Parts: sequence; structure tokens; C-alpha cells
Amino acid sequence: MFRPEQSVGIYFSDNEGVMEFEPRFVKLGQCVTYFIVRYVAGTMLFIVFLVYKWRRRHSSVYENIENYLEQNSLMPIRYSYKEIKKMAKGFNEKLGEGGYGSVFKGKLRSGPSVAIKVLRNSKGKGEDFISEVATIGRIHHQNVVHLIGYCAEGSKRALVYDFMLNGSLDKFIFSTKGNVHLTYDTIHDIAIGVARGISYLHHGCEMQILHFDIKPHNILLDEKFTPKISDFGLAKLYSTDKSVVSMTAARGTIGYMAPELFYKNVGRISHKSDVYSFGMFLMEIASKRKNLNPHAEHSSQLYFPFWIYDQLDKGKDTEMEDVTENENKIVKKMIIVSLWCIQLKPNDRPSMNKVLEMLEGDIANLKLPPKPSLYPHETLEDDERISSHQTTLSDFVGSSSY
Repeated sequence: MFRPEQSVGIYFSDNEGVMEFEPRFVKLGQCVTYFIVRYVAGTMLFIVFLVYKWRRRHSSVYENIENYLEQNSLMPIRYSYKEIKKMAKGFNEKLGEGGYGSVFKGKLRSGPSVAIKVLRNSKGKGEDFISEVATIGRIHHQNVVHLIGYCAEGSKRALVYDFMLNGSLDKFIFSTKGNVHLTYDTIHDIAIGVARGISYLHHGCEMQILHFDIKPHNILLDEKFTPKISDFGLAKLYSTDKSVVSMTAARGTIGYMAPELFYKNVGRISHKSDVYSFGMFLMEIASKRKNLNPHAEHSSQLYFPFWIYDQLDKGKDTEMEDVTENENKIVKKMIIVSLWCIQLKPNDRPSMNKVLEMLEGDIANLKLPPKPSLYPHETLEDDERISSHQTTLSDFVGSSSY
């Protein structure tokens, strides 16, 4: 009869070269205990190994950040996480949230309000945090957000900025609320301010700074609607004598990213990549709508840059509702400038200095550029058409540097 606490086993013994077997009874409880102990011990060792790998990976991130902060004397103040928490009053007032983390309203001991960006776990070796501190930490320009301080305490990372009363530009451009309204004079001033900020990043600093994420959401407005370029998590620093840059992966936001970030055969990545993003940004704030509209009444209006180009090419004015003649000229000028900025090939785009000159100048001095294209395979036909009857950048810019 089988008894639960026992199990039949076979035991082989060698007796003078002859193999024999004899039945033995083994305690089942002992076997079960043995296997449980081995399983638990193995599981615990595996967990310890995972914790070790996690701590080693994250400690390398923290060490990388600490090494950078030690090697670079930065103007912004370094705060402890305790100070950040006190400043944010327990993180009670959230201003916004994104893939980077969350932004909370806070207050300095001296009185002024601040915006505190609390970052989620950093990717790679903390490059996004380092990029933001490294770039904004050395910039002082009226059209670039001011970094007051930062926190780097283990896994806790935060950035402290001047508080922008009117928040991000996108809520004014794309809002469906009737009480949110910007005049075209204000929009034009905002466009010029952003252009000045980007021009400063490209040509006015000791290092050339490429932003790689210019879009309405990343433009903040103070109480006077002065625009401030923000979010430098994707930014890269290069020497000012470097005309092209190397990059292992595309960066930016779909809809604003330059074609050369995807297609190597259209040109090299450079400061002209930011020019393209600015062009898409400028088109949107001029038209007060997204460039891509899947709900358009006609298929020709799906991609606004193509549709508006065809309208202008036919000699038609921009058909904007409830605008004066002067505002219509402002809109048309901004759209023509944006069409120059979003040319497929980087060499066909103006520099930000030239873009600023175009925005501040008279519309009478602007000519319509070749029709922009989205994909490299369109360029052969376009090049033939351009050579026959269209204006090129070199014709338009003349002796100006670009």
C-alpha cells in the first residue's frame, strides 16, 4: 500500500561487478523540502542579481550626471530635493505633464513664482538632463527661458525655471475657446522673438546649440506675451565652426522634424534642421491650425503647406476669416517665409539670421520659393521644374550669408 509520507525508489549497487537493484523507501517530505529550499534559494539569488544590475545601471547614470556637474561650473543654483519639495509646497499645483515628467508651480523664498520640472527616469546615461542643464545653464537671452536652478539627488532630478504666466503658445493657437485670442500683430511679434532666440542659439553663443524640438508647445509666454524657447532635453552642443553634425538617431516631434533626420540623401544634419522645424511652427501660428488636418473637407487641404502654396502660386490671397488688410499681409509674409524654411534640402533653406531679416522686412521683398516636398523621390521632377522657371534660394538671398 502507498503511504503519502513515503515513496518507492530504485537503488543500484555494484556487487562484484554485478549490477543489482533493491527497493528502498524514501521520505517524500525530505524530497519536497529539498526541492523547495533549492527553488527559494535560486529565486532569491536571481532577484539579488536583478537588483544588482538595476543599481549598477542607475548608479552609472547618477555618476555620469555627478561627473558632469563637478567638471562644469554652472551659474544655476543647485538645490536639494528637500528644498525643491518645500519650494513646490508638496507638489500640489500641477501646471502640465509630458513624456519628460511633470511641471509644478512653486515659489522661491525671495518671493518670485517658479516652474519646477520634475523629470521621470532619465534615458541613456542621463543625457536629457545633462543636455538641458548644459544648454540653458549657459544661456542668457530674452527669448530663451531662464534656468534658475536644478536638483540632482540620486534618482530625483528637477529643473527650476522662471514662471511664465501665460503658459505655452499652443493653447492660444489651437484653442477652440472663444476667450483665447491673439492678434496677428502679437503673433508676428512672437514669431520674430522665437526667430531671434533660435538665431542666438545658432550664432550667438560660445557653442552652437541645436534645439531639435521647436514647436508651439515648447514656446512659453510671459505676462507681456514675450516668447521664450523652452525644453532643451533634445538639444545638442557643437563647436561654432562645425557646419554639419553627426547623430545616431532621429530626434524631435513628428510633423516638425526635418527630412534629413530620416533621409540621408537629401542633405546633412545641421542648424538648418532647426530652420525646418521653425518653418513648420511658423506655418501653424500664421494659419492658427495644425499643418496636417485629417478632417479637411477636401483632400487637397489635408496638408496645409501644399494647399496654401497652390493658392499663392495661383495669385490668390490667403483666405483668413475676420482679418484686416494689414493682418492679411502679415499672414502672407509669415507663410512665404515658412515655405522657404521647409524646403526639402537643407541647402535650399535660409539661415535663422536670414529668416529674421525676412520677417522684419517688407513683404514686397519676398518671392515665392519652389514648392516644398515631403519625400526625396519627388526632388528629381522638382529640380527640373525649378531650373526652368522657379526662384532658387541663391537667386533670392543674393550676397546674404546662409
